[in-house]
Amino acid sequence: METDTMAHTPVNHPLRPIYRALSFISGAYLVVFGVIGMIQTSGENFTGVVGVRVLGQETNMLWSIVALVVGIVVLAAAAMGRNLDVAAGKYLGWALLVVGSYELATNRTDANLFGFSMSTVVVTYLVGLILILASMYSKVAPQEQAGAPRQVREHRPA
Repeated sequence: METDTMAHTPVNHPLRPIYRALSFISGAYLVVFGVIGMIQTSGENFTGVVGVRVLGQETNMLWSIVALVVGIVVLAAAAMGRNLDVAAGKYLGWALLVVGSYELATNRTDANLFGFSMSTVVVTYLVGLILILASMYSKVAPQEQAGAPRQVREHRPA
């Protein structure tokens, strides 16, 4: 069992299937966005603002490929489970927040590498936050390693 996590991170949360489904839906959205984006931006510039809108967001070939790869990794991790979805959601969620912040800072400049519009920044933030949230409540462990629920530890009825 990992010992580098915070003490209040829940293990074997009862709503784990819902959080895992949220992670799966986020990954599926990124895959769909990436595939449609690659189709729509074929023949355009690889980076920079190209003016192509996919699902209400601007994109270019680079961001479409990145979204597709991240979506595939999230889907694979969510399908495998075994706490792989926890690690993938945690690290990829934070990576999406970093990319969204970079693109927010460079939105109307020549440094807009991924060709984001403001709607793309918002969606990138949302998907990143959903992945982080899902990773916080999806951790599993054998019952003997999970510890007692909080109500039992505090001597209250469960």
